[in-house]
Amino acid sequence: MTQGSYQQFCPVAMAAEILCTRWTVVVLRELVAGSTRFNDLRRGVPRMSPALLSQRLKDLEAAGVVCRVASQKDPGVLEYHLTPSGRELGPLVEAFGVWGQRWIETEPSLRHLDVTLLMWDMRRGLVTAPLPKRRTVVHFQYPELPAKERSWWLIVDPAEPVDLCSIDPGFDVDLFVTADLRTMTAIWMGMDSVRSAVANGRVSLIGDRQLAADMQTWLGLSPFAKERKLAS
Repeated sequence: MTQGSYQQFCPVAMAAEILCTRWTVVVLRELVAGSTRFNDLRRGVPRMSPALLSQRLKDLEAAGVVCRVASQKDPGVLEYHLTPSGRELGPLVEAFGVWGQRWIETEPSLRHLDVTLLMWDMRRGLVTAPLPKRRTVVHFQYPELPAKERSWWLIVDPAEPVDLCSIDPGFDVDLFVTADLRTMTAIWMGMDSVRSAVANGRVSLIGDRQLAADMQTWLGLSPFAKERKLAS
């Protein structure tokens, strides 16, 4: 961590040496959001190489921000957990997101679309309370994407964590959602709404009428969606 040292005694400079390397704050975002396993962290940073992710985790561990522990469910699997020092960074990471939502213009923020990241974020932000007390399957389709990225299934089972599949799980589908990736990203970020997108023909909902009517509620949205845009 000393290679890029600012060589200043200022706490801001010393914190920046740890937190301001490329991808570090984004990795912290995933850890703060609750991801603990390497593969889950990778799904939250799909454009980051596994080697670089491994290096950033080692850097954070050396800085006392992260610790590696054996999984309680799978003792042979290592997990990455925030230390008390790391948990204290939660409000800082949230402040980054609030600032970005308020002050980054809409167009630039929708310039770098990523279906893997969007669906992973939607999976963990899903609000299950309004959904039926049975297995519910929602199939998202993005017709403009390559075949391997076009279809995604969100599976909500009251007895299990919400699951995300990019390969057909073989269950009956309760709701088909067809949209372009830009529109769905804008909805999730709070820059658009399900009702408006359906009315304008940018989103198609076929299947369970109640699921379709409640989509804006159970979709959950980005934790920053409530922040009002201040950028001109």
